[in-house]
Amino acid sequence: MKTASFDDRLPVFDRVESGVRSYSRSFPKLFNKAVGATIYDEKGNSYTDFLAGCSSLNYGHNDPDLKKALIEYISEDGIAQGLDMFTDAKEQFLSSFETYILKPRGLDYRLQFTGPTGANAVEAALKLARKVTGRTNVISFTNGFHGVTLGALAATGNAKHRAGAGTPMAGVTRAAFDGYYGPEINTADLLNQQLSDPSSGIDAPAAIIVETVQGEGGLNAASPEWLRQIEGIAQAHGALFIVDDIQAGCGRTGGFFSFEEMGLSPDIVTLAKSISGMGLPMALTLIKPEHDIWTPAEHNGTFRGNNHAFVTARAALEKFWADDGFAKEVADKAELLADRLGRIAQTHDLRLRGRGMMLGVDAGSGERAAEICAACFDNGLIIETSGSHDEVVKVLAPLTISDVQFRAGLGILETTFAEAFATRNSAAA
Repeated sequence: MKTASFDDRLPVFDRVESGVRSYSRSFPKLFNKAVGATIYDEKGNSYTDFLAGCSSLNYGHNDPDLKKALIEYISEDGIAQGLDMFTDAKEQFLSSFETYILKPRGLDYRLQFTGPTGANAVEAALKLARKVTGRTNVISFTNGFHGVTLGALAATGNAKHRAGAGTPMAGVTRAAFDGYYGPEINTADLLNQQLSDPSSGIDAPAAIIVETVQGEGGLNAASPEWLRQIEGIAQAHGALFIVDDIQAGCGRTGGFFSFEEMGLSPDIVTLAKSISGMGLPMALTLIKPEHDIWTPAEHNGTFRGNNHAFVTARAALEKFWADDGFAKEVADKAELLADRLGRIAQTHDLRLRGRGMMLGVDAGSGERAAEICAACFDNGLIIETSGSHDEVVKVLAPLTISDVQFRAGLGILETTFAEAFATRNSAAA
């Protein structure tokens, strides 16, 4: 029996699926297979993936060792859904996380399993900070993105997402991120001045929440000095310091955490996206023990017991984080990425944005960035944008991508930028 073409099958998406879908509009193909850093459509065409599930696939698609661990667990009738009961899958993940992540970094956190998404982890973090301090106000930053559920959305800056709430969002005060007013103005000093002034109109905060690199906000990277100052401000004013590491963590910016070697000690850290290892839903809120004051079931979620995710997460920790070999490989790729994107930026008088393997080029406008991404897709490269006006072409390649494929994908990107700016210059002439 002949399989219908994608054009014939497309109407079911228009007929049944909500119009809220977005990525499928940028990449209108029917995909049916993925391995490593490559996605295949139904016709067998291959695409290099520089999106990686928006950093939820840091270890690539269907890593063989992670897949093997999951298949073996399922074949042995392992528990799939355990709520928050004790299971062997959870025990092995907790043990591995303690062994490979917490102890080597001298960290002491309790792990709260919050449910499937990063927004769940952020909601738990904000709720706990308010419970610990007895305060309601939260400080978040311009261009920050923390999720689209109401509590997390209140801390998110993006106007498009905020408009979808349909209700007022309160309890959050917006502060200027590092460099928001240019390099001459230290925005941490401004925040400290406001919080130190009893007539500033800003209520004493329960927490200050920050991304070290703003993934959706345009790859704005905060300096270690600024972050240390923000942490000090939180401590001085009795607020909890929360690092949202959902997109920047799990190796994306170098170490397992994005704040490693910065001298930071957050009260709460949120993780999701790549924590499960292969794209399975899983999120964590890491809490310093003195702040873990939850009463049983005070904050819960049905799918906080996704044991399949525990299995692949444990396998990922043991494969990639048992020593520093993987981190060194990522550092080498990040150096290559910075060199190639730096060349693009210099050639076309553009700005490089981000840090580590979370890097991009500000194309100057959202329209031009969209044209570049569309042209890349036509040439076999999946890549997306970020920023206030979607002006940054953002590279989120799997951290495990081969050197050959990485260079080839960057070659497509470099050629596409050159063609886009040649067309622009020709039109201007």
